Amino acid sequence: MNNYLADVYTGKVTDENDEDYFVQIEGITFLLDKQEIQKPLKLGSMFTGFTYENEAHKLQITRDVPTIRKDHYGFATVVKQKRGLGVFVNIGLPNKDVVVSLDELPTVAQLWPQEGDKLMITLTVDNKDRIWGHLADEEIFQAISRPVTKVVRNKKVTATAYRLKMAGTRLLTDDFHLAFLHPDERQVEPRLGQVIEGRIIGELRDGTVNISTKPLAFKAIGDDAEMILATLEHSQDGMLNFSDKSSPDDIKKYFGISKASFKRAIGHLLKADKIIQKDGAIYLKKE
Repeated sequence: MNNYLADVYTGKVTDENDEDYFVQIEGITFLLDKQEIQKPLKLGSMFTGFTYENEAHKLQITRDVPTIRKDHYGFATVVKQKRGLGVFVNIGLPNKDVVVSLDELPTVAQLWPQEGDKLMITLTVDNKDRIWGHLADEEIFQAISRPVTKVVRNKKVTATAYRLKMAGTRLLTDDFHLAFLHPDERQVEPRLGQVIEGRIIGELRDGTVNISTKPLAFKAIGDDAEMILATLEHSQDGMLNFSDKSSPDDIKKYFGISKASFKRAIGHLLKADKIIQKDGAIYLKKE
């Protein structure tokens, strides 16, 4: 029977009751909910729709054909997890969620998709007539992606994680560009299917854009450090005669912050590789 599930088929209307029509495809009977039909169907007429087994384990056919079916890929929304089985996703059916097997999910449970995450899948049917969601592979993402014509550095992007590797995360942006997130450019590893926001920082040879989810340096270093950096940038020679050895009163008088805050800010700037500290002064590091 699995030849007649999870895709669009045409059958004959053979019977009806108060709630359903009965549609036969090659001798297999499917229920058709009458609430879907605006104009009554005649017995013997032909009906085309999407076939599946609903949550009550009854065969059903619907005219509301989902984008995702056998050999047709699309993004499905995760609705829940079930340990030992996988995750359930919504493909648009009113009374049926589809399972993506744990065999296709990360071995680390924390990286499993959560409710609201998106998975690019197609449908498969096993030899027990069970419908499964099957993750798209790299070839599918290559096929649906668009080449990047111009890389705009620090442009904000929204992207969905579709492959998790030790080397980094592969993603598809909302503009259908392939993207790569290196472990050094993230604060937390994204889950499979997680939609993240980042910024473009470069391009790989294959046309994939490199992205980062870390904030820009001036945002990461904090307000005090940003103020000191701006003061350095507007100084005559990119130098200020202050250091962590300067007196608290001098620091307070010039910068309006405590010595502890000053030292903290200087530490952020040093870590961000924005300044050099020597001979009792701080210098703006040249690009």
